[in-house]
Amino acid sequence: MKSIWTETTKIPPRQPLTENQSVDVAVIGAGMAGILTAYFLSRQGMEVIVLEADRIGSGQTKNTTAKITSQHGMIYEKLIKTFGREKARLYGEGNQAAIDKYQEIIEKEAIFCGFKRLPAYLYSKEGNPAKEKLIREAQAASQLGLPAHFCEKVTLPFETAGAVCFEDQAQFHPLKFIEGLAEKLKIYENTRVLRVKGHWVQTDRGKVNARQIVFAVHYPMLIVPGFYFLRLHQERSYVAAYEGADPLEGMYYSIDQNGLSYRSYGDLLLAGGGAHRTGKNERGGRYEGIRRKVEQDFPGLRERAYWSAQDCITHDGLPLIGKYSVFRPYWHVVTGFGKWGMTFSMLGAMILSDNIARRENPYARLFSPQRWNFFPSLKKWIIDFGESAAGLLWLRHFWNLPKESELLKGQGGVVRKGIRRYGCYREEDGTLHRISLRCPHMGCELSWNPDEKSWDCPCHGSRFDYHGNLIDDPARRSIRS
Repeated sequence: MKSIWTETTKIPPRQPLTENQSVDVAVIGAGMAGILTAYFLSRQGMEVIVLEADRIGSGQTKNTTAKITSQHGMIYEKLIKTFGREKARLYGEGNQAAIDKYQEIIEKEAIFCGFKRLPAYLYSKEGNPAKEKLIREAQAASQLGLPAHFCEKVTLPFETAGAVCFEDQAQFHPLKFIEGLAEKLKIYENTRVLRVKGHWVQTDRGKVNARQIVFAVHYPMLIVPGFYFLRLHQERSYVAAYEGADPLEGMYYSIDQNGLSYRSYGDLLLAGGGAHRTGKNERGGRYEGIRRKVEQDFPGLRERAYWSAQDCITHDGLPLIGKYSVFRPYWHVVTGFGKWGMTFSMLGAMILSDNIARRENPYARLFSPQRWNFFPSLKKWIIDFGESAAGLLWLRHFWNLPKESELLKGQGGVVRKGIRRYGCYREEDGTLHRISLRCPHMGCELSWNPDEKSWDCPCHGSRFDYHGNLIDDPARRSIRS
């Protein structure tokens, strides 16, 4: 289940950290946000190193659909009502600036990554009510100065109710872009950060003393300070790539429940959808749902690859970019991108590099982690609190639990053995794997994801394979059975 970005890129490996170092800035995480932040700071003459637990781009960056756009679903009418016209304008303007900055860097550094300017469409199949919503969204975006308008027809091979068109957006190959920038940076791979205290970053390979520290790790791993586990939840979504479709003249994102997102890459069609809260997919069938819809929309295509992604979602819908905590003014964080990680990675890097260089940035206040938007956040906070409470109190799995002997080949799930519950998976050859259901992050109860054969945490989104090996943060270690 490798993404096409991983299949078509071989970034040269880097050595791990071999000795203690002292630098101006330590960036934790070599994904898109971390690499961009390090690139901007190094260009300003700062001594910067990047610490990566695995490989460059091996986290969420490799699983994106790689759209660079200010079109983020049905958001601008809502932003105006929730935050006011000025903040909504800054949101759109900042994302537009990120698109332009990508193009500027690609041209300056001569990076060949399939960067292409083209429109992004927000569409629906559901008739007049949906059409009226799209018209209002187009009007709201246009009033904020964005290059948006409503159009009756789009060049998709099925009927739609119309679409909101955002002109001059972009798409690219994210790992080829990162490869081009990484050549210019000091990066240590296979160097896992274990703890951060003051100006010291302790890794499994040695220590780094840094004047400024950037957390670009998708989900902040420290519980205190910042309390980010109370401010984020994670969602999963799924992508499949198909051969045999004509190239699309734009990127497409459906506003319909269970609708799909589409874009082209060369001779491939990428279809994304099936989103759900991490840890809430016990029935599975997400990939099959995408396959059925693609067969309806683009009949006769051949599947080439499929993979999944994970996104951090904030309560008020805005990313968290800025100082990690008022108690650590020399720590910085960039997280909570929602489904729009490529655009916000650039915007986040622009904001953080300005903050560290003590320059004013027009977008910094809007996305500051120290903001407090109580009413826009309340509903999602209550939902997250409920999920966390259920997970911490182990209230999810009680009734009709099977015995280990009842698990079929290729099946996983929660089983009861005596008075205890375990997570079990039976391989096709009959081998049974049993792990503890306790997430090592904060002790929540894990749930089985049959689409990916993984154990996922509904509280904060950590994920583990059926052996108990760590896949996704914020947990920092694997499960001990």
